[in-house]
Amino acid sequence: MASSGGGEGEPEFQIAPMIDVLLVLLIFFMSIATTAVSRYDQAIDLPIAPDANKKEDSVGELVFNVAWRPQTQTAVTMFEEHVVNLDDVVATLTARKKADPNVRILVRSDARTPVRYVSAVIEAGARAGISDVTFATLSR
Repeated sequence: MASSGGGEGEPEFQIAPMIDVLLVLLIFFMSIATTAVSRYDQAIDLPIAPDANKKEDSVGELVFNVAWRPQTQTAVTMFEEHVVNLDDVVATLTARKKADPNVRILVRSDARTPVRYVSAVIEAGARAGISDVTFATLSR
């Protein structure tokens, strides 16, 4: 018979605390993954670029989703899951650039979005002092 005291024999392995720790870790990683994925609008039909390079990391990315609405012939620009006016977001971009000099902009736009809407995002970043801009594409 195994006992928890200082007696003879091997101590028992307690599996209940191990399961508790694993469940806490599972919940933690699920909540982080949900936050990271929610920055990307899955409804956007990305352009195809067969020779595109895969990005190394997502650290310091400021994600702009530019969705084209063919019914109204307008583009909707989203930053941090909110529809934004690019003139109003320059102050936020400037603050992010001061906090992290290596920050970069990731533009995710529909393949049919006119270039003037994408250029407006790049221009807002330039006014904030951000010169590193990447574009999301598919490599089918």
